[in-house]
Amino acid sequence: MTAKEANDKLYERMTAEQDKFRKWLLSQPPDEILNHAYEYSVREDVLASLEDVDLDGKDARALLKSPSPLADIYKDWQKRDPTYMEDIRDTILDRARVIIQREKEQER
Repeated sequence: MTAKEANDKLYERMTAEQDKFRKWLLSQPPDEILNHAYEYSVREDVLASLEDVDLDGKDARALLKSPSPLADIYKDWQKRDPTYMEDIRDTILDRARVIIQREKEQER
């Protein structure tokens, strides 16, 4: 199997996995849907990233060995220390500083 074929197969499998998760999620009560909304969003981001990345054949074939590569990637991602919250805090501070700067300019 070529690298392109492995990548295509991996993307198809992970898309099917996400479709199955989505169907399950939509069958849940609203509170349960909200509990999994973040997971759903991250999994969508993983799929979007996979569209833009061409894994070498070895990596794609390794991921294909998993019965649920998308769920596995999400679980591994959860264990990382993402800078997401730092980015949110920085954005809050940046927004506050823009407002302060505008107020200073208006006082002149």
